[in-house]
Amino acid sequence: MIFSTVALLVLPFLLLHLYFSMIVKPAKIRKILRQQGIDGPPPKILLGNILDVKKSRDAAEKSPVSHPHPPLIHNAAAVLPFAEQWRQQYGSLYVFSLGKMQILYVNDPDMVKEITTGTSQDLGRPSYQQKELGPLLGRGILPSNGSIWARQRKIIAPEFFMDKVKGMMSIITESGLGLVNSWKHNFESQEGGVVEIGVDHYMKKFSGDIISRACFGSSYSKGQEIFFKFDALQEIMSKRTFSALGIPGLRHLPTKRNRQIWGLEKEISALILKVVKERRQAGYEKDLLQSLLEGAKSNYSTSAAVDQFIVDNCRNIYLAGFETSAVSASWCLMLLASNPEWQTRVRDEVEEVCQGRIPDTDMLRKMKQLHMVIQETMRLYPPAPTLAREAYKDMKIGNIRVPKGVNVWTMVTALHTDTALWGADALEFKPQRFENGIAGACKSPNAYMPFGFGQRVCVGQHLAMVELKLLMALILTNFSFTLSPKYVHSPVMKMIIEPKHGVQIIVKKL
Repeated sequence: MIFSTVALLVLPFLLLHLYFSMIVKPAKIRKILRQQGIDGPPPKILLGNILDVKKSRDAAEKSPVSHPHPPLIHNAAAVLPFAEQWRQQYGSLYVFSLGKMQILYVNDPDMVKEITTGTSQDLGRPSYQQKELGPLLGRGILPSNGSIWARQRKIIAPEFFMDKVKGMMSIITESGLGLVNSWKHNFESQEGGVVEIGVDHYMKKFSGDIISRACFGSSYSKGQEIFFKFDALQEIMSKRTFSALGIPGLRHLPTKRNRQIWGLEKEISALILKVVKERRQAGYEKDLLQSLLEGAKSNYSTSAAVDQFIVDNCRNIYLAGFETSAVSASWCLMLLASNPEWQTRVRDEVEEVCQGRIPDTDMLRKMKQLHMVIQETMRLYPPAPTLAREAYKDMKIGNIRVPKGVNVWTMVTALHTDTALWGADALEFKPQRFENGIAGACKSPNAYMPFGFGQRVCVGQHLAMVELKLLMALILTNFSFTLSPKYVHSPVMKMIIEPKHGVQIIVKKL
């Protein structure tokens, strides 16, 4: 009886809250933007443009895939087809809705420059990232804002400075040589001197081995077990349609997928804490986990807060440092396999620089052609296709008044292939465009942002570049390769842009 009475009293307030948050507030925001000349696809009540997004993505899924008949068209922006359709219809500045969430799409170079160079904490990581991506990121450095983010960056960023990356070279080299030897082993059971290799598994093993060793030291085998489960969690979460981001409460429903997510999240947290407990008992060991422990102890007052910091940031380091590096390596091999003249060009440079020696950081720094190839790879297939911010107070970006609560999205893939910025050949693989640096390649250098921008630029970018350079150098000096006829060029958006069917190459030992 009492419960029924309370429910009757609470229900009207709940309905009123939903009415204002789902209908009144979004309409008010859109009106403010519309008065400034910002248009967009008309939203449906409660759902916004979710059905439009679903329809666009379903149509893209059914469209014919591209096979490897050169030249390949490198249009990764097509992984978010609805955004491209609306950009063509409404221009470089428009608004759309995912449920109650209002998104201001910004691809105007001048506005992007203001966003990327701004230092205001009031344009921070979107709140939905902590809510919807909580099982992946928790409250780690990637989704955090303000003083929480600053404290975490102070602890983590120094561990990825270039001097620390140089200290990881033995780990990176050992992992790279392990990959090369495993490829050589494939030739022992094959006749004809060539083998077909699906590279994606090897790239993930290489990248995961480095992060496991760097983060967990002698416990890296347990680190790999954690990453294996995290990979499964990421795969499940990538199947969640992000078009449902603006519908409150969906992530709390006990669906089969949500139960799988909750289970894996608990298992990963328990495994990380088990390694932490063993580390505390065994004593000091110089690795990233030890640095996280020491930094957390000096910044957090309770053991629960220390544990949460370590669990969350181990997950963040995995997502930012493992998956993105592995996928970038796969794309780089695909581009070199389909452009033999650049493969030869870079191989000649590596052999000239190294003279038969294993590359060190000084040698890698001299490999200008290889650096250009990696820059071009990340232009065409940036790890993160969108960069999102949320206005935490009313503010101005350029001449636009942006109301509090608006999410500002920049489509990196669209900026990276905008012919007005990069020229008529923007969809082609042409590393020579970077011969005079980013400023010489692009009319608006702020539009090139494979590692993010501003204060929130990726702390692991030095490690990622060294990993990629060393691995490509080792592969190129041991093998030549072409695209397999089985390769199907079909970039797809999961958590990042991945080759939907993997990358298969035909490899010949040199």
